[in-house]
Amino acid sequence: MDAIILAGGKGTRMMPLTQDTPKPLLHVQGRPILAWSLLSLPPTVDQVLIVVKYLKEHIETFMAQQQIIARYHLVEQLPEPLGTGHALQCCQPHLESDEFIVLNGDDLYSATAVAQLAQTPLGILTVERDDASKYGVAVTDTHGNLIRLHEKPPAGTYPPPVKVNIGGYKFNRSIFSYDLPLSERGEYEITDYVTWLAARENVAVVPTPFWRPIGTPDDLATAQDLDLQALMFDGADPTR
Repeated sequence: MDAIILAGGKGTRMMPLTQDTPKPLLHVQGRPILAWSLLSLPPTVDQVLIVVKYLKEHIETFMAQQQIIARYHLVEQLPEPLGTGHALQCCQPHLESDEFIVLNGDDLYSATAVAQLAQTPLGILTVERDDASKYGVAVTDTHGNLIRLHEKPPAGTYPPPVKVNIGGYKFNRSIFSYDLPLSERGEYEITDYVTWLAARENVAVVPTPFWRPIGTPDDLATAQDLDLQALMFDGADPTR
């Protein structure tokens, strides 16, 4: 199975730390965030597509030196990044499997939850949060399948806690049959792929007990003190 890791962002909120280093290569407990992402992939993943743009040569150097996964391909967003949905479109010609998982390249995920996601036909990773207005809420039916994603709903729309989207997905090539429109932000959004898919197929909502986005210098500092072996790997050594 293929995996796609989105690692092309500029990391503006991380400046000046990302002035000369792409955010996925900032270190958490001695490892680049991207290394943690690779380690969180299940053994069923045998090729990784890394979506790059900002300071792509640094990620190219890291991937050539890492020993976590042998088969990978760097996919540059050309002619310019046009959103997360565009990142997937750039990967389409390089996919070798019908099914694939997608992860943000600057977040830390539970490897157990990612493995559960990979086993679903179609799915999204979610975590429970009290303040729904900051996230995309996973609205589900009575069977627990996804109906749609409701982006940043007004406070009080849903009783807490709510299940929110955390940027981990299990797709298949059928999504590329959808003529993805530009969003109001002028980008092609991966979440629009998700909502389109949920209207046609059963999309599982996979809960995870752990998710840590690394968006700001404070997030990066906090992550240095987490017990990642326990939180990400259930206490096992982080190896694939």
